Amino acid sequence: MFVSILLLCVFIFFIILHLKSQRPNNFPPGPPVLPLLGNILQLNLENPLKDFERSYGDVYSIFIGRKPAVVINGMKAVKEAIVTKATDFAGRPQDMFINEVTQRKGVIMADYGSSWREHRRFHANLMSSTNQKVKPSLTYLSLQLYDTFPVIRHLPLPFQKAFKNFEVILKVMIHFHKETRVPGEPRDFIDCYLDELEKRDNGSSSFSEEQLIMNSLDLHGAGTDTTSNSLLTGFLYLMNYPHIQERCQQEIDRVLEGNCQASFEDRHKMPYTQAVIHEVQRVANTVPTALHCTTRDTELMGYSIPKGTLIIENLTSVLNEEGQWKFPHEFNPENFLNDQGEFVKPEAFMPFSAGPRVCLGEGLARMELFLMMVTLLRKFKFIWPEEAGEPDFTQVYGITMSPKPYCMKVQLRKKQTHTDIWMWCLENLFHETCFLLPL
Repeated sequence: MFVSILLLCVFIFFIILHLKSQRPNNFPPGPPVLPLLGNILQLNLENPLKDFERSYGDVYSIFIGRKPAVVINGMKAVKEAIVTKATDFAGRPQDMFINEVTQRKGVIMADYGSSWREHRRFHANLMSSTNQKVKPSLTYLSLQLYDTFPVIRHLPLPFQKAFKNFEVILKVMIHFHKETRVPGEPRDFIDCYLDELEKRDNGSSSFSEEQLIMNSLDLHGAGTDTTSNSLLTGFLYLMNYPHIQERCQQEIDRVLEGNCQASFEDRHKMPYTQAVIHEVQRVANTVPTALHCTTRDTELMGYSIPKGTLIIENLTSVLNEEGQWKFPHEFNPENFLNDQGEFVKPEAFMPFSAGPRVCLGEGLARMELFLMMVTLLRKFKFIWPEEAGEPDFTQVYGITMSPKPYCMKVQLRKKQTHTDIWMWCLENLFHETCFLLPL
């Protein structure tokens, strides 16, 4: 009897040992791993990467279930991975739920390969195009989805079914564009893609209507939360740093005097406003992590990383790294100004990541943020309500980072036909139903 129990214990021990994930030779260190679960139980839901860097350094490993992942922190490690050895770390994990939903099409989650390179080149050329008709069209696509079909926002449907609804909407929009477009005269992104599809109609291209659907969803998904959360963070700080808001407004008034509206070129004459907008992006840290995958066996900071390893870039660690910023842990536009008051952009500023996988909408996002913030600051003064108490700058951790809901007062700066002050409850923006309440 005793021997049987002993053998059973030995058998269970060997099963647990077999199920326990093992780190390969010279793999980055990390916390102890549980059988089957890996390090899932050790992850902080509010900030999954919190505290590990302190114990294991800039490069460490965790296990998500039985799947190993390498987390990279700090400017030196991140730069080596996504700039110096860019091709080695340019892949995307292909075994996630989102890959099944998107059918491995699109650009954002597509793996590194010929199809990704073709579409990436197309997007890059489109973004840098001097055709002014095209530049605002990507934003227009996002707004069109929301404005034309507002019911989609409130459907109590599972994620995949809601995704299918977007797909159906886009198919209707594509059909409409095909029926009404004039080749060579694009109105928006869909027209541009259809023009390109027509040029490449040779059977060997990766361009297709299915790819158009996923590319449109990529642009819609990447361009809504990030820009809106950056704006929400920006006004939260500007209300609570009124001297910074006032200095921005003085610069805007001086540069735009006599002009009806701002243009993106005006940024070169507004170093302080530029610094404030970039500082907003730094503290907003809208996309705190980026997921990559190694395309071949490689090395990073002396460690061996096998092909197919999930790589998690901790961009937060770069945007808050001591030694890279004058004021890493506070909101201060001086982080982007030199001693002469000129705008400078430190190398550690990478809210859009870097390398071949840098956000393809970076240029568009910078243009949108500049024009929106300058236009609003020129017209309005944003005030923190006394009854709101102390501001809470704590961010809500998710796929994107966002500030907690807050209230603001918006006051017209120049004398108009009325000078009402309004309370704008930004909580409603998170529920997609915004309204104004007169005080």
